[in-house]
Amino acid sequence: MIYFIACRTPEKSIVQSNSIKEFVPDYSIGPPTIVYKTNADYSKNVPVILSDDKTTVVSYPHPSDVKIGNGFPYPTILSNGYLMDNRGISKNVAFLKLTYEEYSKLKNPLSLKDMYDLIIDKNPVTEMYDCGNKQAFTNLTEQLNGLIKNNQLKTKCKVLKGL
Repeated sequence: MIYFIACRTPEKSIVQSNSIKEFVPDYSIGPPTIVYKTNADYSKNVPVILSDDKTTVVSYPHPSDVKIGNGFPYPTILSNGYLMDNRGISKNVAFLKLTYEEYSKLKNPLSLKDMYDLIIDKNPVTEMYDCGNKQAFTNLTEQLNGLIKNNQLKTKCKVLKGL
């Protein structure tokens, strides 16, 4: 038997043009780059995902999943109050009153009702963008901050939730 294996290198998300770097998002399969802003600082609070009508928790982490090594998957702080998700949120995200540290100490997940009752704000996101596959970036934080500083999130990334 003969087997053929083909690999494809992801296209770069940076194009060099007259020494000006232009961002070109890559939406190939891979972890999405979600950039967002919230109406308060929830960066240390555990995110859950609500149904479209915001009446039910439909996705949540197990307490053992919120600690990675000796740390927690807090969002990456970007320029101008923007954050980059490191947990797996969507436009229907809500944040619990519990911090990652508090939540990680639970032996089992809370009931859906108890979890829902601990939500701080059912609509915390003011802006959210999908900037493509995280693995396609050459310097993720620097490139995202460049988009933010040049006011290009709305034009270069998919708008998931706008102002």
